[in-house]
Amino acid sequence: MTHRGAELLRSELQQLKNIERPKISQAIAEARSHGDLSENAEYDAAREKQGLMEARIRDIEAKLANAQVVDPRTLHAEGRVVFGATVEVEEESGEAATWQIVGEDEADIKAGRISYSSPIGRALIGKEAGEVVEVQTPGGLKRYEIIDVRYE
Repeated sequence: MTHRGAELLRSELQQLKNIERPKISQAIAEARSHGDLSENAEYDAAREKQGLMEARIRDIEAKLANAQVVDPRTLHAEGRVVFGATVEVEEESGEAATWQIVGEDEADIKAGRISYSSPIGRALIGKEAGEVVEVQTPGGLKRYEIIDVRYE
């Protein structure tokens, strides 16, 4: 994953552990004070939310423990599209786009970040500026010319 992706996960983990976990514990304690737990919907909802949050915490901790943080500037890719690279492309229609190739957890097409495992990401990896790639998308076959590759 990229440095940015690792920082986002660390931030989310801190938020969950230091803010959300105490809130849910308080909600469970409050729901318990209402009496019979067998018919207490508030208690059941708080326990379910706690279970989902604890699962997310474990998921983030595992991802961070197994993550390999990649700095594209150190890869010596010499103009090739690699993980972490920012790629400027142009469609046949003349429409331009700029995407950064990132890990699956970081992908956000609206923010210009696409997963390396997406059809477009797979098509771009290993290519250089000036090359044309064809990508089968749900909307049909698209052709993109790689205009520029940057390592930011």
